[in-house]
Amino acid sequence: MKLLRGVAAEEAVGKLSYRYASFDPAVEKSVAAIVSEVRSRGDEALLDYARRFDHLDAVQPLRVSEEELKAAVDKVSREFRRAIETAATNIRNFAEWQMPRPWMRTIHPGMRVGQAIRPLESVGCYAPGGRYPLPSTVLMTAIPAQVAGVKRIAVASPHPAVETLAAAALIGVTEFYRVGGAQAVAAFAYGTASIPRVDKIVGPGNTYVTLAKKLVAFDCGIDFLAGPTEIVYCASEGDPEFIASDLVAQAEHDPEALAIFVTSSTRLARAVVKQAERQAASNPIAKQSLTARGVALVAKSRKQAIEWTNQLGGEHVTVAPEDIYDIKCAGSIFLGDYTPQSIGDYASGPNHTLPTGNVARYRGGLNVMDFVRIITYQEASRKGLEKIAPTVTLLAEAEGLKGHAESVRVRLKK
Repeated sequence: MKLLRGVAAEEAVGKLSYRYASFDPAVEKSVAAIVSEVRSRGDEALLDYARRFDHLDAVQPLRVSEEELKAAVDKVSREFRRAIETAATNIRNFAEWQMPRPWMRTIHPGMRVGQAIRPLESVGCYAPGGRYPLPSTVLMTAIPAQVAGVKRIAVASPHPAVETLAAAALIGVTEFYRVGGAQAVAAFAYGTASIPRVDKIVGPGNTYVTLAKKLVAFDCGIDFLAGPTEIVYCASEGDPEFIASDLVAQAEHDPEALAIFVTSSTRLARAVVKQAERQAASNPIAKQSLTARGVALVAKSRKQAIEWTNQLGGEHVTVAPEDIYDIKCAGSIFLGDYTPQSIGDYASGPNHTLPTGNVARYRGGLNVMDFVRIITYQEASRKGLEKIAPTVTLLAEAEGLKGHAESVRVRLKK
């Protein structure tokens, strides 16, 4: 893990702020071919790819039966079930608090305006099943959709672990497919005989999943393109062991994970680097990630450290509680020494599907509003129309849209 100060640190912040995803053209070409094949050949192509890449054997059905989902619950420990139930309760409560509300108000006499909240009809939730199976992602993607009122919630995961199946069953998911990668995204986006199309695809995945979501984004809604895990930990004082443990925890997700410590204290930076290297010594993936991409950046002041943290726009951001209102760009914020980022990954309630690559500069993480349509409406009486007519006709004529102006006047002539 590198330690940078002065000009070197400032240059690093600049470079890291423009960490847009770049993809291997050969992989992009491969993903485009998979998506095209599934779109044109449907189940035939989907099953071919599922057997080639997802370890689906010849006699195994693509869809997991409800009986198999229920059986998975009996195969996991009682403690695991309790953990899922606790996490699910917190995630559901948080999503319910997030839920937008319909309203109608009188904007001036004779005119009412408002908004209606309507859930999407169908959603496809992607749960990774590669290096680490992530049953927690089933909770994070499906529960907000349930709270929003989405009628059809389908989950796709390659060679799903029994824990992933059990998590789905415990929260009431009944439509689950053992397929992953670009082929799962294509099936959700365009539909096949086995997997009907959905309105929106959510959830993180590998490069193939991310590129497939990018490719179908104009034909099917997506949440955002998520890359490797990121952490930005900003502190000018604190326990080096605590800080390092968060850096290592996020670094173990992926060799390409990005772990950044921002501070105004050179002494603390050195202690954190030393602790992170010690803790990662027995964790090969974290060690690889921290060696390749881990960095401690020493700012001139606490104010500059906060500015850098905002400029970096990290996926997971930890700061002191008193700094919460100064953080403008983050996927999710963690406050203080006793809020390890891992609680957000699993059970505190806020979603763990978060923006990476500085996407936090324009949006936050997955939330219940990703699963609803906020539809505005307006209603005018004759009196209300008379009041607003001069404004509308003047603006319409200024734009050269005479028909717009006439649609107002014709009503007032009666």
